[in-house]
Amino acid sequence: MLIYIHGFNSSSQSNKACELAAWMAARGLAEAFVCPDLPPRPAEAIALLEGLIVASRGTAKLAGSSLGGYYAAWLAEKHGLKAAFVNPCVGCDVKLASEVGKAQKNWYSGDEYTLTAQHVAELAALRVERLSRPENYLLLVETGDAVLDYREAVAYFAGAKQIVLPGGEHGFSRFTDYIPTLLEF
Repeated sequence: MLIYIHGFNSSSQSNKACELAAWMAARGLAEAFVCPDLPPRPAEAIALLEGLIVASRGTAKLAGSSLGGYYAAWLAEKHGLKAAFVNPCVGCDVKLASEVGKAQKNWYSGDEYTLTAQHVAELAALRVERLSRPENYLLLVETGDAVLDYREAVAYFAGAKQIVLPGGEHGFSRFTDYIPTLLEF
């Protein structure tokens, strides 16, 4: 099973999640794909994702985008799984600390919440300082990401297979072109 982990304030309705689901369904692989709508609390999101890993027939594989990449790194390290990372967030706990106390809104559901210090503490508990199995990881980044500095991901995922593309944006504009690469990995 491939578990796709969406980003911050996103959902299973994100462009990448829908593109991946459609690609797999068109090839008779719909049952091998899942993208849950994650709760905003990191501890709850991880509990949901770990439940999917445990329930997976065969070894689960992960693909994470942005904050989903941060979650995927922790899960892959803990469970010894292969994972692909698409414009992932490195150090999300630090990056989101400035958002504490601010209202947040899910782009798809419209659900609103306030990011708290507890959210950031839960993210800090998921920080992976050093990847122990970079050969199990594929990094896909575009240099035009205006939200996250792709160079942080390139350095963090040293030793992993890396595809660094010029231009693009945070949503990884060429995602559909790289679905076969992601799945082959």
